[in-house]
Amino acid sequence: MTDRALAVVRAGALTTVQDQGRPGHAHLGVPRSGALDAPAAALVNRLVGNPPGAALLETTLNGCDVRPRSTVMVAVGGAPCPVTVDGRPVAWGAPVRVPAGALLSVGTAVSGVRSYVGVSGGVTVEPVLGSRSTDLLSGLGPPPLTDGMVLPLGTPTAPHARVDVVPHPRPPAELVLRVTLGPRDDWFTTAAIRTLTTHTYRVSSASNRIGLRTEGPALERALPGELPSEGMVLGAVQVPPDGRPVVFLADHPTTGGYPVIAVVRPTDLPATAQAVPGTPVRFVVVRRR
Repeated sequence: MTDRALAVVRAGALTTVQDQGRPGHAHLGVPRSGALDAPAAALVNRLVGNPPGAALLETTLNGCDVRPRSTVMVAVGGAPCPVTVDGRPVAWGAPVRVPAGALLSVGTAVSGVRSYVGVSGGVTVEPVLGSRSTDLLSGLGPPPLTDGMVLPLGTPTAPHARVDVVPHPRPPAELVLRVTLGPRDDWFTTAAIRTLTTHTYRVSSASNRIGLRTEGPALERALPGELPSEGMVLGAVQVPPDGRPVVFLADHPTTGGYPVIAVVRPTDLPATAQAVPGTPVRFVVVRRR
């Protein structure tokens, strides 16, 4: 048995393996998946000397505990949280040496939702369609972590970063999502468009990797009935029968029958990964179709 591995001691509420996802397969009904906070994932990979596409761990709210079978460099980023090695506090947001057999504990997020654990060499579970990402909707990729699971690690290909300070963006106090209206904004009344773009919504506790659900005023439909199922894109703002917008995230379905009133700019989506329930959400129109 190889000593390049991580043993999972505590899986946490939801910890998954993620990389840059599997784009280009929507025509096969396969979502992109991948790390929700892609910049945070890329940063921790860089800190431990991995290429940007190396697979790592994405934790949700209460972190995880893992034990490497060989000495590794680890960096934890994304949502700020306490990090310890065998009970001793170590740096968050910086490369840390973890000896073989030591217990790395990634604690509960102080702010934000998802922390990222990069390990030198990367997690090398078997790829599916070119990606090692867990897709919660389709079931592709490795299952979410469970206690006792063992994850293989690759061989480091570069030294870890040697830095004193690394800037990390704060989790958002307010989500400002820039959108392009359409393609189905004509299914909604003028008042509904005004409501979407002038009222403040809040992040719902029902949000997940599939979509960021919102709480707030319902959007009034101009047309009755439902659409035939059609293609969906990352960042699509779909409006289900309850009238509350849902922003599609990495594990979103590739088709859907509810009208899409707008699409969020890709550069605004990473912040959704760290928006805790109750965070204010504003939709700002930057372009009309």
